[in-house]
Amino acid sequence: MKTSVITGDIIKSRTQEDTEIWLSTLKKALSYLCSNEAHWDIYRGDSFQIELKDVFSSFSAAVYIKACIKVIHGLDVRLAIGIGQKSYKGKSVSESGGDAFIYSGETLEKLKKEKVNLRIKSNNSQVDKELNLYFKLALIAMDRWTVNSAEVVKLSIEHPKALQAELGQIIGINQNAISTRQKRAYLDEILELDNLYRDKIKSAV
Repeated sequence: MKTSVITGDIIKSRTQEDTEIWLSTLKKALSYLCSNEAHWDIYRGDSFQIELKDVFSSFSAAVYIKACIKVIHGLDVRLAIGIGQKSYKGKSVSESGGDAFIYSGETLEKLKKEKVNLRIKSNNSQVDKELNLYFKLALIAMDRWTVNSAEVVKLSIEHPKALQAELGQIIGINQNAISTRQKRAYLDEILELDNLYRDKIKSAV
């Protein structure tokens, strides 16, 4: 059975005096993506893993996690997407096994060494090569998100059908401000990349 696994860790978590702020934010993000807590886990303080059975949604999930964490000033996150077989189902995601879990874990270790914040590994090296180049380009924008940009990306993903004016009402700013923040975050381009990602994954799996 094909599945997707995102393994990640919080960058500069130790600079935060109040651990609970980012920890509660991370828990909310993971539970938003998957309400079944058996499919996600937080371990070693600032590392985490989540299994998403919908392999096509794994990039948008990674974007969402990044936006949630970057809403907290000074923090960022490394994210490794693994797509492959699930050969063993444990009681929790950290006890399960298979290619997707191995790919995700190994890729996170590479990210730490290379200081890149997002990468995918599947059993299709050509698709991986293309997508990882697109990710590097997207990270030029995503790594530079301000708190305001990240907040609007998070909100836009949570309310995909909402008008800009409606998004503005939720956080108390006007439609023009929402539009400006979405443009600064390169949200349209990231959503285009999500569509491309879904097409590429179809050919890979």
